[in-house]
This record gives sequence, structure tokens and C-alpha cells, in this order.
Amino acid sequence: MGINGRVNNINIKVGLFGIGLQTYWEQFDGLEERLTGYISVVEENLKSFGAEIVNEGLVDTPEKAFESGRRFKERDVDIIFLYVTTYALSSTVLPVVRKAKVPVVILNLVPEAAIDYSKFNKMANRRAMTGEWLAFCSACPVPEIANVFNRANIPFFQITGMLHNDPYVWKEVEEWIAAARVAYVMYNNRLGVMGNYYGGMLDIYTDFTLQCAVFGGHIEVIEVDELSAIRETVNQAQINEKLIEFNNYFDIQHDCTRHELERAAQTAVALDILVKEHNLGSLAYYHKGTGNVQNENTMTSVILGNSLLTGRHTPVAGEYEVKNAQAMKIMDSFNAGGSFTEYYAMDYNDDVVLMGHDGPCHPTIAEGKIKVKPLQVYHGKVGNGLSVEMSVKYGEVTLLSVVETSEGSLMFLVAEGESVAGPILEIGNTNSRYRFSIGARGFVESWNSQGPAHHCAIGKGHIAAKIIKLGKLLNTETVQIC
Repeated sequence: MGINGRVNNINIKVGLFGIGLQTYWEQFDGLEERLTGYISVVEENLKSFGAEIVNEGLVDTPEKAFESGRRFKERDVDIIFLYVTTYALSSTVLPVVRKAKVPVVILNLVPEAAIDYSKFNKMANRRAMTGEWLAFCSACPVPEIANVFNRANIPFFQITGMLHNDPYVWKEVEEWIAAARVAYVMYNNRLGVMGNYYGGMLDIYTDFTLQCAVFGGHIEVIEVDELSAIRETVNQAQINEKLIEFNNYFDIQHDCTRHELERAAQTAVALDILVKEHNLGSLAYYHKGTGNVQNENTMTSVILGNSLLTGRHTPVAGEYEVKNAQAMKIMDSFNAGGSFTEYYAMDYNDDVVLMGHDGPCHPTIAEGKIKVKPLQVYHGKVGNGLSVEMSVKYGEVTLLSVVETSEGSLMFLVAEGESVAGPILEIGNTNSRYRFSIGARGFVESWNSQGPAHHCAIGKGHIAAKIIKLGKLLNTETVQIC
């Protein structure tokens, strides 16, 4: 258990089956073969999105339905696509999905945009006409299936369109597979929590049991002392190797001393070891370190190492912000980045919101090379060590907050916007300017009205549609404000 590698390399298992009515095959020549061919088209498209396909073919009797449900269960599929090829009885559907107990997406796809009415009506054989009609009859049983799913309390999702020449359909399919992949990642993720909450930030406190109930995964509680102890075992050769990595990743400013760089490198090596030993896929941390020289030395030198980890698909959230570590992991698993941020100022002249934070960044979504600067003070906390300064790449961005609600559940809060060029505060933090379709004022008021914690995760691209699908798979509400 534990996923901290590149998510695109994870081939989730996707179940696929089509439905039909066995009594049709003897009546209508070629219909069974034609519909089976349609299922093969769907399978090839599903494979193109990096999924392992478990194809049960054309399920046309209740007996086959029970067998297919059992095989989906045995193969441990993560999501099922039900391709409605023609009219079929709901008794050929319910046993499959009820046994598999995974999310199901109904593909209501006709082979072409419309029946060729002129050609159809000129057919001389009424039996052949009916067979042709049945090949376009996918919409017919969907209400029946939906009725049965609702009465059986089985959630389902729909994609309606054409089998061929319909980009909308395959974009939706791709997003469902991406969402299922991220759900798989979150279920298997090991989230480390190291240190303690920053005293008084009531909004960031969260229920660990709730996090595991919604996302799955495991939360590993780690002592800062363990990291400090590992740090003492790091040798000079390891430090030198890490310094080379720093120089490759960062634009190290002239006022960064060799002593501080080596201190950060030593801690970065220790962090790598800690993450490997606990098989962590993400981490939330905070510790003042005051009163303990060893721990203070460790915790004032973590930012560079944590930034490298974040760029290697092990996102690290400061201030022990567990909810935001989850949000960052989601964004990173969608290959969108996921950098720790909060808004801190507004620019009404340019109608933008200024957002950023001290602490680690996500190197792969930086605009240009990340600067490393010495730190004297940040946010009133212990002030020494090195920090990173970057802006998120200009262009489309998505913000995600995992919100703990007053009802004791979780929800996703999402906004799409744009990272734009312009002056930032050059204080050694992540800093960016964001523009939103509803304006700076509208964004802030709408975002605040949902009651999120003050941190969120920022990623590149507009991926709200994928996050909404993830929320549906996790039975978690998603609110998109723009």
C-alpha cells in the first residue's frame, strides 16, 4: 500500500459489458455480431486512456449477468462502463452491478448521429428493418435501468451521445477514468502527519477518521524526533549529491550561504529516507522546534527538501494542514500540480487576487526557475533557513479546497481562473496573481461563503469537470463557484 509515484503509470481496472436480448439473435441476422463489434470499439477507446479493460462482452441473459458480476468482483475492477447497445431487460444489468459494487457509468451511445430514414424506409424486408432499428435502440432501456438502479440504491452516471465521431463522449469517458484513477490513488495513499497543529488556527483542524472514511488510505503519525534522528545519519557525500539536485532545480540567490544550503541538503536527504521508510504518498507537517535545538535545526531547514518531494508526487503541506495535503494529492494525481497557497491581498486596479504562501512549492508548475532566498522571518514563526520564491505558470488554473462541513462531512470547493503576469511581492514566498471570470470581489465572497479553511491547492489547467466526477465517485459534494 502507498502510492507516491507518477499516477499516469497506474493502470486501473475498468469493467466493460454490453447488454442485449438473447431472443433477438435468431430473429435478426447479423445483429449480435454488429453489437459485439460496437463493444470492441468502446474497448479500444477505453484502452487508449491507459486502463486495463475487463471486457465481459455482450451480456444477454440473467445467467450471464450473474457470471459477469462474479468475474468483475474477482478481477477487482475499479469502475464499470455499461454499454447499452440495444433494448435489453434490466434483469441482465442489476446482478452485474450489484455484485461488483463499484461505480457504474451508463454509455447510451447510438452508432451514428441519426438513422438514414430514406434508406431505412426503402428496405423491403420488415424483419431486416426491425433489426436495423434495434441497432439504433440504445436509448430505449435506459429509463428502465435507471429506475431499477434508483430502487436498488445504486448510484449511476450517464454519458449520452454517439459511438462514432463524438468527441464529447470520449472526453467524458476520459474524465471518468481519470477520476477513478485518482480515487484509486487516494484509497491507497499513505498520508504522513508530522509535528502538531499551529496553535489557534481552528479552521485547519480536522477529523482523521473522517478523512479515511471518505478517501480511504492510511494516516501515519510521525514524530519530528524521528526525522531529526535520521538527519544525524546523513553523510557529506549524500549532502553533496543533494546540493547538485538543488542547483538543477533552483535558482539559488547569491545571499544564500553555504552553511544554510548544506543544512537544507542534509534535511532533504533525511526527508527522502523518512518518506521511503514510511512509504508516504503525501505529508502534512508543522513544528516550531523551540526548546529542542536538534528539532529546531531540522524544522527550519525543510522547505527545499519538501519542495523537491512535492515535485516528485509526494505533496507536502505546511501548518499541519491535513485537508490541504489531501487537496494537493488530488491535484497532483490529476497531473495538475497542486501547490500550497492562500489568498492574502487584492489588487482592485487589475481586478486580481494575490495568492501564495511560505514553505514548499510545486516545482513542476512554476513560471521560470524557482528562486531560493534566505529567510529572516515568515508569518511570525521561527525565522531562519532558506525559502522558495515562485509564481504559478501563466495560464489556466484550478483551485481546490477540501472543506470539512458543519454536518461533519467533507466537500470539494473548486474554482477555475487564470494565473496572470504582473508585479508580485518578492519576499521569498510563492506568489501569484489570479484573475477569475466573476471578478476578484465576486471570487472572494463566493469562496468565503462556502466556509473553507484559509489554505487551498492550486494547479495548472481547468480540471473542475474531473474533480466533480471524483466527488461523485466518492459520494462527496462538489461546489464550483466559477
